[in-house]
Amino acid sequence: MKLTDLEQIIADRALLPNNESYTSRLLTAGKVSVAKKIAEEGAEVALAIAAESADRVADEAADLIYHLLVGLHSRGLSMDDVKKVLASRHEGHSD
Repeated sequence: MKLTDLEQIIADRALLPNNESYTSRLLTAGKVSVAKKIAEEGAEVALAIAAESADRVADEAADLIYHLLVGLHSRGLSMDDVKKVLASRHEGHSD
């Protein structure tokens, strides 16, 4: 799955909220709830990297990326905005 596909699914859930959709419920709960999930998932990724299997790291990383995309959407941002920042940080650098 491409991140842009996932971003589109999140945008669709935001436009047409559905109580059966976790994404819709998370967005409806608000930015603070989304931020708490991002923090929780970040900690889980860090712990998995430190002491768990590669499969577990990938699973937790997927959760973090999903929740990060939901958080970005809740702030009117996308991965394109993040890519622009990353690109600007590397202008003029050789690494």
